[in-house]
Amino acid sequence: MNEGTHLTTDVLVIGGGTAGFGAAVAAGRQGLDVCLFEEGRKIGGVMAFCPGMPWGAAYPCDTIIGGLMEELSDRLFAMDPPAAAKRPCALENFGPEIQYDHDIATMTMFEMLEEAGVRVHLNTTAVAPVMAGKRIVGVEYFDRHGAHTISPRMVIDCSGDGDVSAKAGVPYTLGDDEGNMMGVTLSFQMIDADWSRVFAEDDPYFRRYAAKGIAAGRLHEDLAQLYLMKGFHKDTVFCNSVVIREVDGADPMEVTRATQEGRRRCQQLAQFLKEDIPGFENARMAYLGPTVGVRETRKLEGVYRVTGEDLARATKFHDGIVCCDNPIDDVMRASSNATHDAMVEEGAYYTIPFRSLVPKEIENLMFAGRIISADPIAFASVRGMPQCIAMGQATGTAAAIALRDGVSVQNVDPGKLVTALQAQKVRGLGGTTLTT
Repeated sequence: MNEGTHLTTDVLVIGGGTAGFGAAVAAGRQGLDVCLFEEGRKIGGVMAFCPGMPWGAAYPCDTIIGGLMEELSDRLFAMDPPAAAKRPCALENFGPEIQYDHDIATMTMFEMLEEAGVRVHLNTTAVAPVMAGKRIVGVEYFDRHGAHTISPRMVIDCSGDGDVSAKAGVPYTLGDDEGNMMGVTLSFQMIDADWSRVFAEDDPYFRRYAAKGIAAGRLHEDLAQLYLMKGFHKDTVFCNSVVIREVDGADPMEVTRATQEGRRRCQQLAQFLKEDIPGFENARMAYLGPTVGVRETRKLEGVYRVTGEDLARATKFHDGIVCCDNPIDDVMRASSNATHDAMVEEGAYYTIPFRSLVPKEIENLMFAGRIISADPIAFASVRGMPQCIAMGQATGTAAAIALRDGVSVQNVDPGKLVTALQAQKVRGLGGTTLTT
């Protein structure tokens, strides 16, 4: 790469989605110098790609997971007027979710990053690690000014695709055991709909209308179920229905192709809603996502791979860092089917182990978010945005412990980490009950 700026930092967080937000804020609050690289123009990850996507899985057993997720939502709840609300989810086997004003939420996340002293670099892409044995001693990156390097003491990969981790030598799998990845989605909202009429029927998936549209050739055959949810603001409807299958989300050209196809399908669906579903007659499409939201690409190999069996047993790991009871939300991996199968018994939950965020060998690297070490079944449950925030919070906290104690990430004391997270009001860890 050409010679450019050279930065140094205690912690480099790669990716400004929900996991990167959690990692950067947590590390900054521990007094560390933190740089956050986000290749887009906005933080939030799927929040930026799919404006209006609710925060699901925040309330296992109807109790908030705590930590930064609770702090962020409480800030929004407390605004006048409130900028978020807890609501039941209309979809099968999902617990309560948080609907929020997208713009105010992302502004609040920026404020929390500022308060923690995080240096946020937007439009900045991490390209490759510089290795010295089992440590990352530098990361090559670029922005509009050219190519640069940064020397971090600790790297937390929250990029969603895990490019830097993979180039550092961390093994990974793509998709499920056959390489199938969940479908990517382009979302939009319908503004000025009439909730009282749109949601009058007892059919949360609008199957009768969808069948009519498919039979007439007016909707794509994969739209057998319409995911239409009340948005945060009255008479807005969040449309999370347009899924494009068989897309390699790690391939930029495939993502570009899927985004354009998604735009066509969104326009087709919006027209169908206006013409065929009561309550949409005066509505209009808005907040069309800038690109498809990618659910799944690489899953990195960690010290421990969390499994579907772990979830089914409602395992509470000794190094558990967040609680979850989300169903198996598998979106069209190998077929046009989407599942919302319950993973744990009602009233039960599991925890996600810190070891699934730690590679086996690289001494100063952790990862969080949808690149977690998990089998395909477990992944379909653990990937909720609240859990990603908490994963990030755990890695940011662990970075401080590792640097303070002078140990590799593999040797972070899980007891110290869990105790630190409990002090940050993360609930249900270390044998405690998940209660408010």
